[in-house]
Amino acid sequence: MYRTGSPSVEGASSVSPSPYAACDLVDFLHLEPTDEPDGFRGRCHAGIPGQAFGGQVVAQALAAAGRAVEPDRPAHSLHGYFLRAVTPEKPVVYRVERLRDGRRYSSRRVTAYQDGAIVFTLSASFKVPEQGEPERRPVMPVVPPPEDVPDAFALWALSDPQRHREAGHAQVASMRVVPATPGAHGGESPANGQDVWFRTHQPLPDDPLLHLCALTYLSDLTLGSTAALDFEALYPLRQGPPEAMLASLDHAIWFHRPFRADDWLLFTQRSASAGDGRGLNTGDFWTRDGTLIASVAQETVLRRRAPR
Repeated sequence: MYRTGSPSVEGASSVSPSPYAACDLVDFLHLEPTDEPDGFRGRCHAGIPGQAFGGQVVAQALAAAGRAVEPDRPAHSLHGYFLRAVTPEKPVVYRVERLRDGRRYSSRRVTAYQDGAIVFTLSASFKVPEQGEPERRPVMPVVPPPEDVPDAFALWALSDPQRHREAGHAQVASMRVVPATPGAHGGESPANGQDVWFRTHQPLPDDPLLHLCALTYLSDLTLGSTAALDFEALYPLRQGPPEAMLASLDHAIWFHRPFRADDWLLFTQRSASAGDGRGLNTGDFWTRDGTLIASVAQETVLRRRAPR
């Protein structure tokens, strides 16, 4: 799971070269085998200064689990817990346990270590696809297509080029935030949720595991911030220092149907509860033709920062 490319940021050609200019999302998911069986090593870029991007940790852990499963069994769910902050300066070691291989389902557990301490755990389930079973498909919300929405990362590149250059996720994905409207997410205020179009900058190889990992990476870019929409704009659209302290506590995904992460995907997100220093966020991923492909849930630390 490795290749190189030269991603671009739409509408931001005046931005000077990024430290990630030789990378694309495949590079960010790359793992090296260690000397132990089902052991892998990876590196993560920063999400906020001094801390690795959590979505990359989850995606790399899923990649490690997937390497220990037969390729005809794609992942259908994952549940992960963040136990300690991960630093981007040091590698992360992923150790996979093969819990069970049944006739249709396989279960794997991944423990991630940094400097010998456990920083993240993941449980993932894989299954043989079944054909001809009954299906129920909800209707996708009506939102403007991605072509009618400006690229948030491109705007960020023009307004704050230095921080944009230092953001790895801005170099590998396009993010188009649908303007908020009252009542769109079940409440009178736009703060109840947000809708965002995503896709990878570079075309991805035809590897189903890679697309599952890419969606996992993308799913953590905006979901946590949904809990703070009452008092803070979605990063990177906000102006000034952040008012909220956010940190992922856990992350869960259910994969419903096949998809490609290099095609536009709509991520509809909601925050049903906030309190006790925590926010609960849920979301759904849809293809452009209205097919529900994945559902996501995440709980985050949510606190207002003290005024300076």
